[in-house]
Amino acid sequence: MREITYLQGIQEGLREVLKTDPTSVIYGQDVGAFGGAFKVTEGLQAEFGEARVFDTPISESAMLGAAIGMATQGMRPIVEMQFADFITTAMHQLLNNAGTRHYRTGDAVPMVVRVPSGGGTGGGPFHSEELETYFCHMPGVKVVYPAFPSDARSLLLSAAQDPNPVVFMENKTLYRSVKERVGDDLTALPLGKASVRHEGDDAVVITYGAMVHEALRAVSELHVTEGYEVMVVDLRSLKPYDLDTILAATAATSRVLVVSEGWRTCGYAAEIATAINESAFHLLDAPVHRLTAPDVPVPFAKSLEDRYRPAAADIVKALRDLIEL
Repeated sequence: MREITYLQGIQEGLREVLKTDPTSVIYGQDVGAFGGAFKVTEGLQAEFGEARVFDTPISESAMLGAAIGMATQGMRPIVEMQFADFITTAMHQLLNNAGTRHYRTGDAVPMVVRVPSGGGTGGGPFHSEELETYFCHMPGVKVVYPAFPSDARSLLLSAAQDPNPVVFMENKTLYRSVKERVGDDLTALPLGKASVRHEGDDAVVITYGAMVHEALRAVSELHVTEGYEVMVVDLRSLKPYDLDTILAATAATSRVLVVSEGWRTCGYAAEIATAINESAFHLLDAPVHRLTAPDVPVPFAKSLEDRYRPAAADIVKALRDLIEL
């Protein structure tokens, strides 16, 4: 066993894809010799050559358009968006071209779009957004969002093997802050399977990405201070999502808090809350609660960003309010 970071987990997944699939390529802005803005692809060009790992101009629409062409002609491209926010200039390619291609033509479109996401780094409104709701709303596009290094590398294999466009979301604050002991065996995880990270029967937190770690800190504190046992479900895959695990957790606890770093109105948390209300309303002892970012741009100032992003203390308060209803 050895300890790796979240960033290293993604890098190991990328390396395994390049080693095992000769049709795969990785490209994006500065991903070659420089190793990418966050050094996720560092060393890969030297190992696999400039034909497999290469830089592109600053044109997100062209990057995704090229990926669609490659994917429909026998290749499996992996494209790095430098920040998730910048993909909005290429939404036409992702939604209208990649997402509908199979419906229109019957073609498979096996492409992965890596999108560094989320706040906590003082990046402000153009480098910190959580846009998973946009991607999940698109027909024909799958979305994954790992929270742990082992899941990051395994889900990357699954995403690269999938015949559909897959948006692979990576929370920037986790890159070097989250570590995990792993073995050398690397196997794909099925998309659409959640993981129960902590057992409990007083309530359940359903979340993903960086908020999984905030939730784990929160339930640990609640257990120490008040004796509550709270389950934590890490969705891992946002589209498709694991409704069976969500409903089983609802049945086991009867009180649900959905936590998301994304915005509140029409956000991803609302999708999960609605799915529970539609299928498991009779199992609830209280309304499903949501804890999200407010409907404002991501602030630059650390003091404001700390208030903007849900944190363990906010989850503790929300859980206490939910359990004591």
